[in-house]
Amino acid sequence: MTPIIEVRNLEKTYEGGFRALRDIDLTINKGEIFALLGPNGAGKTTLISIICGIVTASSGSVKVDGYDIVRDYRQARSRIGLVPQELTRDAFEHVWTTVRFTRGLFGLPPDDAYLEKVLRDLSLWEKKDSQLRMLSGGMKRRLLIAKALAHEPAILFLDEPTAGVDVELRQGMWETVRYLRESGVTVILTTHYIEEAEEMADRIGVINQGEIMLVEEKAQLMRKLGRKQMVLQLREPLSRVPDELSGYDLMLSEGGSSLVYTYDRELVRTGIDDLLHDLGQAGIRFTDLYTTQSSLEDIFLDLVNQ
Repeated sequence: MTPIIEVRNLEKTYEGGFRALRDIDLTINKGEIFALLGPNGAGKTTLISIICGIVTASSGSVKVDGYDIVRDYRQARSRIGLVPQELTRDAFEHVWTTVRFTRGLFGLPPDDAYLEKVLRDLSLWEKKDSQLRMLSGGMKRRLLIAKALAHEPAILFLDEPTAGVDVELRQGMWETVRYLRESGVTVILTTHYIEEAEEMADRIGVINQGEIMLVEEKAQLMRKLGRKQMVLQLREPLSRVPDELSGYDLMLSEGGSSLVYTYDRELVRTGIDDLLHDLGQAGIRFTDLYTTQSSLEDIFLDLVNQ
């Protein structure tokens, strides 16, 4: 994979001594969707702001498509499109005007054919003459992306792209992000919606208290840290797990109506056969059983709590 963003030994300490980032090393590859997850105050916004040239790092380096974000600021910044959470332009301005204006901010010559393609791809062309105040919530979100793409960036940062929107609109945004990746744009996504990362991301980074805790391919992360559980619905409730079953990772549900067995599905011997045999020996009968796989949200919460 070809790296398009390289962060090395990045530190940020604000006036007053608050250390927002601690020795961050991060590589993001060209053409991927990368999800950055973390609780409030974890350092997501500070990290993204430094990469985008909005905030100055205390130490360390950032390269964007080979350009140093400080030494080669113009070249680096021109490769980045940043999609904020809110549309802040004049509500009476028109869609076409604001997109053309944004392109001009980067010193690029007019290219109406390219801007028309962007608006058509985002299903906004029919609204090109509409005032911003007349757009629906979904259209405003797509317009934010159109503005960020106006100067033809190679990288698109999406800061909480579906915060506060309904499920239908969220699905539409996911489709847009996938389209952008297919067109060659590298997408970096910050989100509080764990299912958003689970649905879209190729790789996932978790940041907490200013430190990168891990960076993994999503599928590998789910395999490595995901737990598998077998739930047995008991014929007769139990008050406690019998002593003869203490060697298994068992948990009794509230009310004692079900027994939950947690195991590693990657192991050749999961222990399920032995457990079922020992349950029979202990006289414990069950009416049904099913298995569940831990979600990315479970994994994320475990990591942060640790």
